[in-house]
Amino acid sequence: MSKRAWVARNARAMFHLAIERSYTRVGLVGLAFTLVFTTISGRLILGAAFPEADNGDRRIAAAATTAIRPDIVDRNGEILATDIRTVSIFAEPRNIYDKDEAVELLTAVLPQINATELRAKLSTKKGFVWVKREITPKQQAEVHRLGIPGIGFLPDHKRVYPNGVAAAHILGVTNLDNIGIAGIEKYIDNQGNKALNDFGLVAKQTDLSPIQLSIDLRAQFAVRDELAWGLDHFKAKAAAGMILDVQTGEVIALASLPDFDPNDPADALNPDRINRMNVGVYEMGSTFKAMTLAMALDSGKFNVNSTFDTRGGVLSWGRQKIHEYHGTNRVITMPEVFTHSSNIGSAKMALGIGVPGHKAFLKKMGLTDRMRTELPESAEPIVPARWTEINTITIAFGHGLAVAPIQATAAVAAIANGGFLMTPTFLKTTPEAAMAKATRVLKTETSEAMRFIMRLNAVEGSAKKAAIPYYFVGGKTGTAEKVIHGRYVKNRLFTTFMAAAPMNNPKYLFVTIMDEPQGLPESGGYATAAWNSGVVTGRVIERVAPVLGLPPQFDPPVKPFPLMVKLGAYHATQVDGR
Repeated sequence: MSKRAWVARNARAMFHLAIERSYTRVGLVGLAFTLVFTTISGRLILGAAFPEADNGDRRIAAAATTAIRPDIVDRNGEILATDIRTVSIFAEPRNIYDKDEAVELLTAVLPQINATELRAKLSTKKGFVWVKREITPKQQAEVHRLGIPGIGFLPDHKRVYPNGVAAAHILGVTNLDNIGIAGIEKYIDNQGNKALNDFGLVAKQTDLSPIQLSIDLRAQFAVRDELAWGLDHFKAKAAAGMILDVQTGEVIALASLPDFDPNDPADALNPDRINRMNVGVYEMGSTFKAMTLAMALDSGKFNVNSTFDTRGGVLSWGRQKIHEYHGTNRVITMPEVFTHSSNIGSAKMALGIGVPGHKAFLKKMGLTDRMRTELPESAEPIVPARWTEINTITIAFGHGLAVAPIQATAAVAAIANGGFLMTPTFLKTTPEAAMAKATRVLKTETSEAMRFIMRLNAVEGSAKKAAIPYYFVGGKTGTAEKVIHGRYVKNRLFTTFMAAAPMNNPKYLFVTIMDEPQGLPESGGYATAAWNSGVVTGRVIERVAPVLGLPPQFDPPVKPFPLMVKLGAYHATQVDGR
């Protein structure tokens, strides 16, 4: 073999070996790349599906700051609650090297932060903690200038209430994550707003339609203002009031004092800051006589000319003795039972109906079950565990059954509006929509008789304090002794006044309650409802009626109660608008 042939042969063998070896090398390199990319891909997938604690905390926190809420407006479009954009400070403890210095600098700029609590937060191994929620632009600038590594900012939303305490118990409050925790704010989230935010379906506030309430802000201010005056003037522990449109069930105003500022709701959980109209349950006193008379008339067993013997001033029932407060010591007519607030006359009516009929009537009027409105907060009535004849006697004049005042208000509204029970609503509605949900609970003629009797009470009875001229007002007082440690206490009173106007065609029902008002020299030391709740109600009517477009009737209405005149009811021809 020639030398040249030998070289060529060996060269071919060498390159053949290199090619065979390269297959293994390429395979090894490919496998290595596959493993690397598989690892990276797996970490990315796992990171998206199961984020690490620090990234997860940060993502959750960032999502919490994006809860967007709709505006809340009154019936005239005035803003009651809205969102503003703000900023919150967060920290990444793992990235803060000198925690003591960070605490010292941050508390110098933000003195409201508790240094001990902040140090504890920064000493954890978490990847994300909140430092301060909802800071001002000035505070943000000052913290930014500190230049602390591991401290950052996230966009946030803050709920604000431009009118402060006005309608606080209606609106409720939100927490730091802008989630409603009370009142209409909680109702909004229960209706799906929280779910929309959780699923990322809300990008900005304009994506949400405003929630329009039935409240008239002008009336709301007036009611609260007059309640505050009454609370101070009569030295009461608490007071509350509302205005209800009896034709639609709309709550036009509702206030309960003491109240709180939803912009700074630190006091909202104090026991004395409850919404007494919705959450408190009370024996309503003689305002319940309106229910008793309506029941008696509607049953057909009694009529407007029925009479009741109250001579002696005492009704004995077993070991119990029922006394009169304004005793007449004579036989009185049904309207006089109301105007003289006769306990004996009311008891005899209820006994004439009987225990089963009495219970059924009060249930029909919505007074023995919890009332549900848009406000999540509500109270269960306190009903006798064993309802006997003595219970029927006392409940007939307002003792022995405790209800939320808004329930009693709805029942009296049904008496005044022609006999239709409507659940009060805090949302703006129309008469047509309201009537579609209403339930007839009384005959039309029963309603006329009761409107006549309530008007008579303003002319010559206990409702004179609220009989504002030219508004044809009618109403009823209620004074109940409070139960303390299982016993009625004579000098600790709960007073109520309910007045409707105009009684020929009622539009609004005005209600005031006062907890433990005191007697004054001007009242001769009396602390009963006419002297305090009645006075406040009169002031509310006088101030609010023009605002609500309730026109004065300078001439008495023509034949406001034709059926009563036809039946020859007590003083029917004398009841006019003067």
